[in-house]
Amino acid sequence: MERTIKNLFILIIFIMDFLPLRAEELSNAVLVTPQNVDYKICTRTYVMPAEKMFYMAIASAKANKFEVNEIQSKTGYILFTAAGKQYLASVMKVDSAHTQLKITPVNNNYFFAPGIVLNFFRYIDLNGATPLVTLKKI
Repeated sequence: MERTIKNLFILIIFIMDFLPLRAEELSNAVLVTPQNVDYKICTRTYVMPAEKMFYMAIASAKANKFEVNEIQSKTGYILFTAAGKQYLASVMKVDSAHTQLKITPVNNNYFFAPGIVLNFFRYIDLNGATPLVTLKKI
């Protein structure tokens, strides 16, 4: 009887120890599995000038190892390819202090892995506080 209780206790500890690890694996799997993505996830407003947001968007695309196909600085868009699909990152000035970044698939088919958009935004969230510095001419 005592041995059975001890084995049951060890089994419960074993299950509780590996249960959180399995939950993390599932959440990461959801980010890379194609699914219908809500349009609200694809748009975010930041408190930074439009010029800085444009450069941050280019840096985010390069940091996430997306293939940048076209950059248009005058209109503020970046065309890039990720996971075999093309996406358009549009930088829009809301007012002098706020800028909106919208990342949408080019074919308007919102069935894709949400990790593409979320990782793009995550890079800007982590590195957006860095000030924009003008370099001196040599």
